[in-house]
Amino acid sequence: MLAVVKKPRTELSIQGDRPGEIVDWLRKKYEVTVLAAGEEEAAIPVEETEYWKEMEKNRVGNLLAGARLKAGLTQEQLADKLEIRQNMVSDYERGRRAVSPEMARRFCSVLQVREERLKYGPPSPAARRRAGKHAGGS
Repeated sequence: MLAVVKKPRTELSIQGDRPGEIVDWLRKKYEVTVLAAGEEEAAIPVEETEYWKEMEKNRVGNLLAGARLKAGLTQEQLADKLEIRQNMVSDYERGRRAVSPEMARRFCSVLQVREERLKYGPPSPAARRRAGKHAGGS
C-alpha cells in the first residue's frame, strides 16, 4: 500500500563568497523556497549538531557504505569481492561488527580507498575551513 506523506523541510545554510550563485542554481534545479535567516538564529558548527554526533558514532561504517555506493556496488557485490557473506558487509556498515586492520585493508583494496581515509575519514568541516584560510592567506 502506498501512502502520501509530507516531506520534511530541508534547511540549508550557505556561507562564503558566492552563496547567491548556489541559491540561483538551487532555484533553477528544484522547487525551493529561500528564507533568509534572521539575526535571532545563531549559526552553530555542524560538529555540534545532533546529526553529526550520531553520524560520528558509526563513522567507519558510514565511510564504508559511502565508498561502496560511490564504487557502484551493492552489499552483495562487495561481499562477493571480499569473499564474505552479505550480512557481514551490512554488520560492518551498521557498526555491529568491528573492522579489523586486515579487513580494513581488504575493504580499501576492493573499494580503492586509502587506508587513512577509512581510519580517519574525510577532513572535518572545521579542518576544511582552517585549510581554506591557510591556502588563501599565505
